[in-house]
Amino acid sequence: MHLRRGCIVSVAMRPDVILWIYIVLLVVGGLIGYLKAGSAPSLIVSAAAAAILVLCQLGVVFQRNMADIVLALLLVVFAWRLTKTKKFMPAGLMLVLTLAALVLRHVSVRF
Repeated sequence: MHLRRGCIVSVAMRPDVILWIYIVLLVVGGLIGYLKAGSAPSLIVSAAAAAILVLCQLGVVFQRNMADIVLALLLVVFAWRLTKTKKFMPAGLMLVLTLAALVLRHVSVRF
């Protein structure tokens, strides 16, 4: 919230802000997977997906709505990993975060 002359002004979470936050969390998750479990695939996949999302966000190579397709593919990957491992961490958490990012990009949220 921002204060302006004693009034509270609500701030909307814009789709671009939500995607940037998700990109950071995705890279951090890949780094943690690599550092804690030595999982190079975790680091590679998270970095590749983050790079594609950055290109979508900047509109350099891909259109901005392409990010929704990438997020949907990541939903499938994290759901598959969750069913395979039956452990909430990290696949379940990333599944929830990916779903939240996908939904919040399309709904108006005010704080």
